[in-house]
Amino acid sequence: MQCPFCKVNNARVIDSRETDGGAVIRRRRQCQECGKRFTTYEKAEAAVRLVVVKKDGSRVPYDRSRILVGLQKACYKRPVSEKQLESLVDKLEEQLFSEFDREVPSRFIGQRAAEGLRTLDEVAYVRFASVYREFRDVGEFMDEARQVMERHGKDQPGQKRLFDQED
Repeated sequence: MQCPFCKVNNARVIDSRETDGGAVIRRRRQCQECGKRFTTYEKAEAAVRLVVVKKDGSRVPYDRSRILVGLQKACYKRPVSEKQLESLVDKLEEQLFSEFDREVPSRFIGQRAAEGLRTLDEVAYVRFASVYREFRDVGEFMDEARQVMERHGKDQPGQKRLFDQED
């Protein structure tokens, strides 16, 4: 395993543990060269790979990291932890692999990701929706923001307001 710090391929395993009910193995490693420690996760690849059918009809292999990157961009400078995002993607993957055998529409992935994000952070949800839903004008964007304001507090207790309303 290559060390992420010094890039030398000389790390030894210090500790191994099963996580996520045995689906993932967490390994703690230490580089023999620089002495720094890092963690790796091993997960068995699904035997059947999903293909994502995009809006234009093209097909690309399913890639978990693309979903995670999109969610991270939406949550930039928001109080959403990496652990929460990983958990959201895990739940999304469970739905994907249970409902689809070979192909999944990108629309399904986007809808489920947005639904999960809505419960985590309203601002991140609006950011994600603005890219995913491809609003044609400001009016569509404002309609979505109004819907979020009307739902405010119903999805997540303690969630801060998206916009302050003046009376």
